[in-house]
Amino acid sequence: MPVPEEGTDTSTVRKWFFETRYWLRDLILSVLLAFIVIVFLYQPVQVEGTSMMPRLENHERIFINKFLYRFRPIERGDVVVFRYPLDTSKSYIKRVIGLPGDEVTIHDGHVLVNGQPLTEPYVPPNYIDDQSYASVRVEPNHYFVLGDHRSSSNDSREWGTVDRQYVYGKAAFVYWPLSQVGWVK
Repeated sequence: MPVPEEGTDTSTVRKWFFETRYWLRDLILSVLLAFIVIVFLYQPVQVEGTSMMPRLENHERIFINKFLYRFRPIERGDVVVFRYPLDTSKSYIKRVIGLPGDEVTIHDGHVLVNGQPLTEPYVPPNYIDDQSYASVRVEPNHYFVLGDHRSSSNDSREWGTVDRQYVYGKAAFVYWPLSQVGWVK
């Protein structure tokens, strides 16, 4: 924005002052709005590891929605970010498979929820872990979570269910790398 030169009339100075003031106001409001959105609604995080391949790859950057679960319950199939139950200083990202009260059984790599096979189009056949695991009854306010890359995921099969209080967001949008930009399904 040009600065008025010496000797210009007062109307030019006044115009420059008001334009600068409006520009600054808009800049401050934009920064404040961005701060509110990032701190209270969306948070950028980096995916670490390969447990959510092929949907989320190692080192991808995503936004998580931190506000959504205040208004609606966690649903089966949601990709959630939570504090790892055995070390709450770490965060994990996994897909919700079992809801409170569900019985989850894994037989030869196939997931059954309440005795019914779970349709999982997000798990490629070569990512299935062919092992069987004991049935788990998901306790109240807990969730059974699995990585989509079952053969390389550390998840509820190993350390149990996730308490609702540890879930702090839903994966919403991949923003980096640009080739992978899009909504997380």
